[in-house]
Amino acid sequence: MEQKYIALYKSGELARRAHELEARLTSCDVCPRECGVNRLEDERGFCHSGRLPIVSTMCAHNGEEPVISGSMGSGTIFFSNCNMMCVYCQNYQISQCWREQKTNEMDCHTIAERMIYLQDELGCHNINFVSPSHFVPQLVQTVLQAVPMGLHTPLIYNTNSYDSTESLKELDGIISIYLPDLKYASNARAKDLSLADNYVEISHAAIKEMHRQVGELVLDEYGVAQKGLIVRHLILPNELAGSRDSLTWLANEISPAVTVSVMSQYSPQHRAMNNQLLSRTISSSEYMAVVNLLDELGLKNGWLQEMGAQTNYLPNFKREGHPFYLQ
Repeated sequence: MEQKYIALYKSGELARRAHELEARLTSCDVCPRECGVNRLEDERGFCHSGRLPIVSTMCAHNGEEPVISGSMGSGTIFFSNCNMMCVYCQNYQISQCWREQKTNEMDCHTIAERMIYLQDELGCHNINFVSPSHFVPQLVQTVLQAVPMGLHTPLIYNTNSYDSTESLKELDGIISIYLPDLKYASNARAKDLSLADNYVEISHAAIKEMHRQVGELVLDEYGVAQKGLIVRHLILPNELAGSRDSLTWLANEISPAVTVSVMSQYSPQHRAMNNQLLSRTISSSEYMAVVNLLDELGLKNGWLQEMGAQTNYLPNFKREGHPFYLQ
């Protein structure tokens, strides 16, 4: 099945969107921060990112959900910097150490070439853009350049959900699989832990738009994702993620058939040890409360990490080669 972005390329629509998105960088409103800086002149706002995309790592990743990693891995592109500031971020080495990441700026043509390498040479099932919310124009430009090189695999948008719905609309037909987080049910918590005081409204609108575009999860004959929405929810200690409210909203406002990936892997990272509520892993009772909630809400599709997963998925982006031990 030919990816829709190929037809968009042939019609000229992909180039039109790339041009219009780039123009928005002159007074940046690409994400909900709407900083208004001229990133084409390398002015930098909240995300500390200018004209060029910043890429920490590109690799075949086998630690994603089974339908994403498959047998050959997901061709993962880790964008640096972020439009949120989570105090417990496990990727803080690349998401919040922006002075160090400045040296990882990369032009879109180079990224496009690397995408083809991941697809053709490593045989990855998909191309997986991680933390792309502040680089949507550059993402579309990269796809525009990669299609004539032979790009033909599904594209994944792997996000914290602090996304502009206007930017997401420009990705309709380009992105095949959306992999958003549903982090919080409280704006007060989101402000305190991630400096995002309107996260609930923004993330809900974003996930609704993603679902509108791609619908429920569709697999191929090998059990590998081809299209659809997978919503991730990380259980936090002391009910900080508001799991009951978050998952209830998901079942009621999106669909009880939505695919959910519930993660138990929380580990106190970055500045979390300085926060009494975040300074431990989740308890068995906290875990079982969410397990029971899934049954209560009829959320049957997806995955549930077992307890003890907190050390399995921690990356080290300063390690040579692959940032994950899990390969």
